[in-house]
Amino acid sequence: MLPFSAAADRNKDVILQTLRPILADRTKVLEIGSGNGQHAVHVTNALQHITWQCSDLPDNVPGITERLNQDGNDRTPAPLVLDVASPPWPLPAPDGPEAFDAIFTANTLHIMSFEHVEQFFARAGEVLSTQNGALCVYGPLKYGGEFTTESNAAFDVQLKSWSPVSGIRDFEALDTLAQKAGLNFTADHAMPANNQMVLWERG
Repeated sequence: MLPFSAAADRNKDVILQTLRPILADRTKVLEIGSGNGQHAVHVTNALQHITWQCSDLPDNVPGITERLNQDGNDRTPAPLVLDVASPPWPLPAPDGPEAFDAIFTANTLHIMSFEHVEQFFARAGEVLSTQNGALCVYGPLKYGGEFTTESNAAFDVQLKSWSPVSGIRDFEALDTLAQKAGLNFTADHAMPANNQMVLWERG
């Protein structure tokens, strides 16, 4: 049986609709932490101009490969083994014709250490297209150190019980990292289940 995320399935349509205008003038997406490849299949089936490159840690790549072999298409290439904590990322140069013009990640930053979050933004800035690169981050956030809901506060406690270096991140801290990577905040969309979709872009 294919690996399956009920949360990814529930939220796939609203994620697609939020990504649709962002990806309208972009063609090549790198997903960090693809899980089981559900987003890749759903987005590329709906947006015929998009190539979606999955990536994840080694243990997750076989499941992604299985899903893409069964449900993918010619715009969902084989997933890459990619560890945020192991720079440099083996990807095309940002000023070349094969550069990624968008990076997407969902529900990853709160399960990384903050050191790895810092590396994520630094590497994203290094590989995103210098022309019109966009970084899309989906997941729960804090603002000014405050949780948006009581359930997110409880989730943060749970995360820290699993790993003390995990936790819901502050938008302001992420925006500072994005600016250091040459990316400017352009949009913040409220999403289901107390999540956000934040967009940073070049220029």
